[in-house]
Order: sequence, then C-alpha cells, then structure tokens
Amino acid sequence: MNKAKPITILSDYDITLFQGGNHCRLYQKLGSHATEVDGIKGVSFAVYAPAANKVSVIGNFNQWRAGTHELYPRWDNSGVWEGFIPDLEPGTLYKYAIASHTGWKGIKADPYGRLHEHPPMTASVIWQDKHQWKDEDWMTHRHQRNRLGAAISTYEMHLASWRKNGDGTPLSYLQLAEQLPAYLNEMGFTHVEFMPVMEHPYDPSWGYQITGFFAPTSRFGTPDDFKYLIDQLHQHNIGVILDWVPSHFPTDGHGLGYFDGSHVYEHPDTRKGFHPDWQSLIFNYGRNEVKSFLISNALYWIDEYHADGLRVDAVASIVYLDYSRKEGEWEPNKFGGREYLEAIDFLKAMNETVYQYHPDIITIAEESTDFPGVSRPTYSGGLGFGMKWMMGWMHDTLGYFKQDPLYRKHHHNQITFSMIYQYSENYVLPFSHDEVVHGKGTLLSRMPGTGKDQFANLRLMLGYMFTHPGAKLLFMGCEFGQRNEWNFATQLEWGNLDFESHAGIMAWTKAMNHLYQHERALHECCTKPEGFQWVRVDDYQQSVLAYERIGLNPDKKVLVILNMTPVDRPQYRIGTEEHGEWTLLNHSDKPEYWGQGRDVPEKVVIEEMAWEHKTRSMEFALPGLTVVIYKWQKAKGGEGKSKAKAVHKAKAKTKKNPLTIPSKLSNKKCKAKPKRILTC
Repeated sequence: MNKAKPITILSDYDITLFQGGNHCRLYQKLGSHATEVDGIKGVSFAVYAPAANKVSVIGNFNQWRAGTHELYPRWDNSGVWEGFIPDLEPGTLYKYAIASHTGWKGIKADPYGRLHEHPPMTASVIWQDKHQWKDEDWMTHRHQRNRLGAAISTYEMHLASWRKNGDGTPLSYLQLAEQLPAYLNEMGFTHVEFMPVMEHPYDPSWGYQITGFFAPTSRFGTPDDFKYLIDQLHQHNIGVILDWVPSHFPTDGHGLGYFDGSHVYEHPDTRKGFHPDWQSLIFNYGRNEVKSFLISNALYWIDEYHADGLRVDAVASIVYLDYSRKEGEWEPNKFGGREYLEAIDFLKAMNETVYQYHPDIITIAEESTDFPGVSRPTYSGGLGFGMKWMMGWMHDTLGYFKQDPLYRKHHHNQITFSMIYQYSENYVLPFSHDEVVHGKGTLLSRMPGTGKDQFANLRLMLGYMFTHPGAKLLFMGCEFGQRNEWNFATQLEWGNLDFESHAGIMAWTKAMNHLYQHERALHECCTKPEGFQWVRVDDYQQSVLAYERIGLNPDKKVLVILNMTPVDRPQYRIGTEEHGEWTLLNHSDKPEYWGQGRDVPEKVVIEEMAWEHKTRSMEFALPGLTVVIYKWQKAKGGEGKSKAKAVHKAKAKTKKNPLTIPSKLSNKKCKAKPKRILTC
C-alpha cells in the first residue's frame, strides 16, 4: 500500500476560519492543486470528510483502486484529510474513495474540483489554469457599468441552445467567444447572464442541479476556454453575470449528498434538508463548514473568472422554512416564525463578503415574495443584495398585455401598480426563461390579436419595459419575438428573422437598447423617486399612460406616452405648466419595426392653452398600440411662448389628421450607439 506523502495544506488559521464559517477562499486549499514538495512535482489533495475512517485518492493513475494512495487525517479533528501524490499531471482523472466509521463506503467527485469529465462520466480532472487575462480596462472601469443608475440591459441565455453547429452540437466556449460579443454589441445589451454553467449531470435541469460547484461544465470546453469567453466579452464592454444556485443540489451518487456516510452538506432533518418540488437536497446553512463552502464558491467565480455579478436563484426557497410545504411539514424558528434564520444569516454573510472584496460587482436576487429589504444593506437589516428581480412587475405586465385591448380599461391598475412599490428595492425588470416554458407560450404568443396587432402589442410592451424605471433583462429569443416556446435541446428559431415582422421586433429591441443607454434620463435615477413623474395615470377609459423620466439634469427629461388600444388618437392633449417643446426620439409604429408608418410629429410645442387645470397644454398624435418617446427642450426667454401661440393659430386653420399613412415610408434606421456614462 502506498500512502500519499504527508503534507500540511491548511494552516491552523485556515481551520479556525473554516470552522467559524468565515473562510471565504477555501478553493485555494481544498481540492487538488498542482504543486511541488521537496523539489518533486505532483498534486496536493485536501477534502473535508468528518465522518470518514479512511480516504484515498483513486484514478486512472492507480487503476481506480482504493487504498493505494490514502490521505492523512489532520491531528486537530477538523475532519480535513490531506496528502501529496508525486508525478501526477494536469488532465489526470480522480475521485475520492471514502469509508466511514459505520462501514459505509462511497466514491465521490471532488467538491472543489475545477474540472469534471463530460457527462455522463463523473470523475474529477486535475486542472491547472494557464489563461492570461487581457481585460484590464474593463476591470478598472466596471464600477461605472455596474453601479446603481447605470444603464444595465441584460441578455439572459442558455449556452447549449443559443446556436448550434451544423451537426447539431452546441457552440463551444471558443465559438461563443467569436460570435456572442459582436451580437450583444450590435443589439445594445450591456450585460449577459448565463444560466448555470457549473457542472451538472442532467441536461433537462438547464444547469440548476449542480454537482461541480467550482467547475464550468466541460460540455463546451475547458476552464481556460470559459475564461477566454468572459475575457472577450469584457474586451467588448459586456459584463458577465453568472446564475448561482446555493438553494439546493441533486442526489446523484457522485455528488455532495451523504458525502462521507453522513449529512455533511445537506441538513439532516428532511424538513430543512430536502426540497419537495425539485426532489433535491438543501444545504445545511447553519453548519459553519457549509457556510464557508458556499461563500468561497461565490467568491471563486468573481476572483478566478472575473464574473461581474451573481444572480442568486430561488432566494424565497432559502429564506422561508415553509416554502412549498404544507402545514405540519415544517418547523418554526426559535421565535415561532417561518423565516429560516440561519439561511438568512448565510445570505447576509455572502453579500457582505463578495462586496467587501469586490465592491464593483452586482449580486441579484431572484426573490418572488415581498420579503423586506432584499436589496438593502445588511447594516440596516437587509439581505445585502445589490438588486432584486421585480417579479410582481413581470406578472402584472404580462397579465395586462394578454388582455384584449377592449378590456384593458378594466385592468388599468395592473399596469400602474408597480410605481406604488418601485422604490422599495433596487429592481431588475425580468422577462426571463421562466416565462417562455412549461406551456406558458412566448412573449409574442401572449399578445392578443393577429398579424400587425400582435406584433404591435409586443413592441408596445417592450417599449414599456425599456422606459419603466429599473434595470432590464430579456431572455434570448425574446429580442426578435420567437414564435415557439424555448426548447433547451434545440437552437433558437433564427429562421424567424427571414420575416419582416420578427426582424422588426429585433430592430425595435436594438433601437430601445441604444436609446436606453444614450438617454441618461432613462437610467440615471432609476432607483430614486425623483427620476419618475406621472403625466397621465388616470385615463383608463382610453387606456393611455404618460410619464416623464428624469435624470440628474432635469432639463433633459424624456416623456413616454403609451396608447394601449388600436384606436388612433390624433389630437391627444395633455396639460402642463412648462414652456418649451418636445422632440421625438422614437416611436414603435415605424415601418422598420414592421409598424404601419403612421405620422407622429417630430416636434410638439407647448401652447398657451389651458387644459385640465393647467395653464398650458400640448397636443400629441398617438397611433394605436404605439409608444411614443419625446425629449424636452426648455424654452429660452419668451421664445417658447410666442412660438406656441403661432403653432396654436396655425392649427386652427387646418384639420389635417397627423396619423395618415405617408406616401413614402421612411427606412431610416436608428443609429444611436451605446454610451457609457457616469451616473448617480
């Protein structure tokens, strides 16, 4: 029997931090690491298996025989086993053969493994990074791109089903690096969010059942390949957000479950340790060693892969003891409440840690309830996330737009309600993958009407999203109105773009992305009440909404008006107290967006006509099912007043309908380009 060479990998201080739940970089010590001991090259191994009686490293270097290379338990009863095996090289396959005091035996992949075999194979792979980062400029300035008030428009994507090769295989990390950055730049997205890239055994889980928390999946290439993809995105000024899943993990035999014959990672009480919806195990958030594992994992992806943010999955399932459980299936906390206190403490510690070391990143919570203070600092009682998905806005918006426009007046409160609680959190407006699967249809299929009206409704809804306060998130395929539900096994329906209707949706999404970035009023104060002002909130009879978006410079504000019915409103008047004029930025009825090309005035001058208890007013032409967006220009001296009078007199002489379709349809395309701006 050849035991591994004794070696001390973790210091006493490491163990103290580990056992206290405060070690945030365990990946530097636990797992396998190419190293040199006494001039001999090899690999060090360290694994946490507190209930083990024996632990040995098995692999293709010793014919997978247990007992040939045993690790040594530390003298401090910490449960950590260590050892050094000479002459091993990167690329070697390995696992841990573990025997417990109770007689249980198991073979496990390395919880800290940086690479695992391509599924369905499950061995860990010794890996040594070689990638040389070239994203210094991005890393230096990313605080400007990630801060509250920056223009953040995120493209959520599932790597395996974005595009396929001719033989049906998904694009590799390297192929994605060639195609994805240019596409995102052209479309005007500022960030991309990858659904879980961590190693997982089951494709239909979409990556949400993770077995290799420290390894990007080998389906698309090596860890260095994935780093190259992120590097290329950064060099094209695209931020990268990774979907992170600390809420549960699968029961696969090679994974974390019952790791050493005991409940190392999962809670031993099934009321806290087993998820009934997903048939998976739940981390024991009250165990300090597990807390250190998870916090180290969060920091690992930011440290080692330069991730710009983490979107944390299923936060509601973490913070509530009764999540998806009936009465009698859960146990209240020590105060008699339903909050999972240890899990809440873990989330706070995770956010505090990653922001301490990387204050320029974003953590985003997918939290589907009204749990208070999700995106508020921990020092004020919050969970400490940077942002939160605005699930209520998403449900209300989709619920409103699915209504036949004839009945929308009865649902007016659905589309206005979000502003009641808009500033309770720092919000992301999400049209995510969850909204285009499981029989829900697509964004397009939810829209009422047929033909032109259906696409007009989708453009209207997207225009509403891009002008509503909050960061934006759009799942892949939604940018061109894919017709069929997302299928993880096939690529997006890029053939839809052969039709002018879908190409029009893509052109509109592109235009709105660039407008959102270029017009500071649309993003600078998205988390501040002074950044939004209702202009027309109560016109439910005509289903018209109007609001102003205001940035740090109030003289550069933007007016958004949405006509939610197919009825043209050629003389829609709004009262005001201001002088000046409004210049058209864009509207969704243009021919290049597959609209009808109805005339919308390029300029609207404020007139000296009292209206609705206001001393002045302005008149807009609102095509049916259209959003129009104007920018204000303040009047200089008395110029605005005299000009407004002249316009009013001119209007009295003619009754021309501004909504007639012009004889020549303009094909002028939006040329606004992304602009990075320091914001509040």
